[in-house]
Amino acid sequence: MMGATSGLEKSVKCTAALATAYLIAKFGANDDTLSQATASTEELVGVFQHTTSTAGDEARVMLDGISRIVLGGTVARGNYLTSDANGKAVAAAPGAGVNAYVIGQALASGVAGDIIPVHIEKTRIQG
Repeated sequence: MMGATSGLEKSVKCTAALATAYLIAKFGANDDTLSQATASTEELVGVFQHTTSTAGDEARVMLDGISRIVLGGTVARGNYLTSDANGKAVAAAPGAGVNAYVIGQALASGVAGDIIPVHIEKTRIQG
């Protein structure tokens, strides 16, 4: 399986503890914080690269490149990925006329709980 290739990583403060690595990040309440994503309707920023213990801890987030990402459902190689309620990647499948933010494209297939490579290419799609 393809490994990670860091394009751009940034160290930021987390708004809450991260119990799992490779979760999707969204903007936090302040300019210098990021939070775990909770929906496809949120603007997705990158992928957290490790766990943290408490809110305010520094965490590395990959903003560009090829990262690992943890899946929240079944994904096929080539699917565009968005966030589920737990910050895990799921196939983006917005309903007609509905927008979904995308973190990137799956470079491997997998099922819930798997960690796969993703090419980070943030965008928004409409069903």
